Amino acid sequence: MTPAARIAAASEVLDKVLAGAAAEQALTGWARGARYAGSGDRAAVRDHVFDALRRLRSAAARGGGMTGRAVMIGLLHERGEEPGAYFTGQGHAPAPLSDEEARAGRPPEGAEAMDLPDWLWTLLREAEGDERAADLALQLRERAPVMLRVNLRKGARADAIDMLAEDGVDAAPDSISPTALKVNAGARRIRAARAYTNGLVELQDGASQSIVDELRFVSGLKVLDFCAGGGGKALAMAARADIELFAHDADPGRMRDLPQRALRAGATVRQVTLDDARALAPFDLVLCDAPCSGSGAWRRAPDAKWRLDPDALARLQALQDQILDQAATLVAQDGTLAYATCSILGSENDARVDAFLARHETWTTQARRHWDPGPSGDGFFVAQLLRRRD
Repeated sequence: MTPAARIAAASEVLDKVLAGAAAEQALTGWARGARYAGSGDRAAVRDHVFDALRRLRSAAARGGGMTGRAVMIGLLHERGEEPGAYFTGQGHAPAPLSDEEARAGRPPEGAEAMDLPDWLWTLLREAEGDERAADLALQLRERAPVMLRVNLRKGARADAIDMLAEDGVDAAPDSISPTALKVNAGARRIRAARAYTNGLVELQDGASQSIVDELRFVSGLKVLDFCAGGGGKALAMAARADIELFAHDADPGRMRDLPQRALRAGATVRQVTLDDARALAPFDLVLCDAPCSGSGAWRRAPDAKWRLDPDALARLQALQDQILDQAATLVAQDGTLAYATCSILGSENDARVDAFLARHETWTTQARRHWDPGPSGDGFFVAQLLRRRD
């Protein structure tokens, strides 16, 4: 595919997303119908689509409309490129710009320039102040780094770097975590690389790794990952000490890949139901990486920020309260309840912890930490809570 044909394909995919399809679903559907597209073409179209979704409102303003074609025109303007060089109508290129399209477009303003819905931009400004809110919003317009976690049970960071290099993946240590590597080149070769297939490295965000760094592990601890999902944090915990590790998720289907991942990592993780967890309690540590807006990770799933609305956020906050209340009953005396989200919204983070402490007077905060989206990781939050002695 030519560069112009890739722009045309991205415009087509964006139209489907704007009509309500999930971005991954729309990209998969396009790829299935575009047998002529090679892996490089598919990657390029995906990059265009995700770049456009990260900057959807500002690109639409600059392109003069909320259609896939207009958004791609606006995105090219934002990149400092001339849309007419791609919109030529030749071959599989998009049709040439009309006089109206050439005249359309304007600089984005307010929430448009921040690429957030109006209500969310207001919420963020009220919570964080104008300057910090702008910093957070603008970070979410950029691409996220590709980060790896080194499984220290299988080798050191230097071993992983050397082995990855043999398979064309350029990675370097990152200061966000003692286990973190940032991938500088060759990201699409990771899953076939020997260091990945033998369990020496896992794909995991840097701040997600740092959350596990905050927790204290000694051999013999009984640990429950209460909202395990795919099991990334469970596997990171398993690599820290000889612990008795259990994983639970309200949707067991989210853990379907965990057994194979644990086998590759050389870890033992027992999956349990809520009834199982209650029978096995108490646990020395219960980690709740709770369902959330995912706002700290919108660089990776940018269509999610356009689907969130105030009612959905309120439902998430109610669910987070419920999860904290359930998990607290599973923690041993002198044990730790760790609450984490990949959110930058205070209403999902400190506010939920404060509300929990108001409901449960026998608990106190041991530590809280926030991570902003940045060059080493996504936006995350973690609080460690302790039950006071009777």
